[in-house]
Amino acid sequence: MVTTSFVWDMHADVNNATIQEGMEYMGRPFDHAVSAFLTDVAARGLDGKILLICTGEMGRTPIRNNRGGRDHWGRIAPLLLSGGGLNMGQVIGNSTRDVAEPASEPMTNQRLISTVMHTLLDVVMVRTMTGVLSEVARVITNSDPIPGLL
Repeated sequence: MVTTSFVWDMHADVNNATIQEGMEYMGRPFDHAVSAFLTDVAARGLDGKILLICTGEMGRTPIRNNRGGRDHWGRIAPLLLSGGGLNMGQVIGNSTRDVAEPASEPMTNQRLISTVMHTLLDVVMVRTMTGVLSEVARVITNSDPIPGLL
């Protein structure tokens, strides 16, 4: 897990940086860490076995607030996947021009979980396994993975 001593909220208020400040002290280290991690994993030949997921709990408003920051926006959020044997090098889905809403089918948490589970397990076998709690089996088997990744 990569973290900083600052939060990703760039509301430009008393407790949070502006977008420009935040990207300097959070964006640069994050970009460096992800790049270094992916380079190292590929150099070790593990890029087909290790899945990196970078996401946030929510997106940010499509426009700046009156202080030069961005507020919470739950309708669209960042998601980056790399490795894990998935088909890489593509953008899946799109947003409206102002980045306010999904313009294509939203990729839900259930689809993300399903994608991860498909990289770890033979999902068809989960349906017939004994000892798997029905709630867990339902989470694993009842959603489709993100299209185009498997």
